[in-house]
Amino acid sequence: MNVVLGVTGSIAAYKAADIANRLTKDGHNVDVILTASGSRIITPITLQTLSKNKVYMDMFEEIDHSEVKHISLADKADVVLIAPATANIIGKIAGGIADDFLSTVVMAAAGRRPVYIAPAMNTNMYENPIVQENIKKLRGLGYRFIEPKEDSRLACGVVGKGALADVDDIVEVVEKEMMEKIEGSIE
Repeated sequence: MNVVLGVTGSIAAYKAADIANRLTKDGHNVDVILTASGSRIITPITLQTLSKNKVYMDMFEEIDHSEVKHISLADKADVVLIAPATANIIGKIAGGIADDFLSTVVMAAAGRRPVYIAPAMNTNMYENPIVQENIKKLRGLGYRFIEPKEDSRLACGVVGKGALADVDDIVEVVEKEMMEKIEGSIE
């Protein structure tokens, strides 16, 4: 399975290393897209080492002049997973904004490939009516959400909903649904 893993600027970005590592060890090809904010928390070299692939950050970097990389990554993907997903990326996607590498790949893949979003943010941000409305809108459009943990201690010290789901749960959800899809296409 080809997985595009989007990593955004949540403090939980360090857990993306575990996600990339698990998916790679399970035999999947993982192409990581790291946002500018995400790169302030985890380095590209960590994700590159664990995924065994180049980490993409700049949609204007000429990688291969024979292809448009955000389109080719979307076409290659069996699934797009954004983990962690900030309120910012959720809002961008809900608003149809495609102004960075990750949001352009999501726009090119959505509707043709499953897109999983694993939110990670402060409880107040997660419960904000605007964020909740964006999540509701995206669910209605077929985006799949992997819910944050309930009653966890967040980076700010508050206990509440908003911490990234467990890495094992994220990997299991994505692998299970993709295996069901593959098995369904064989029958």
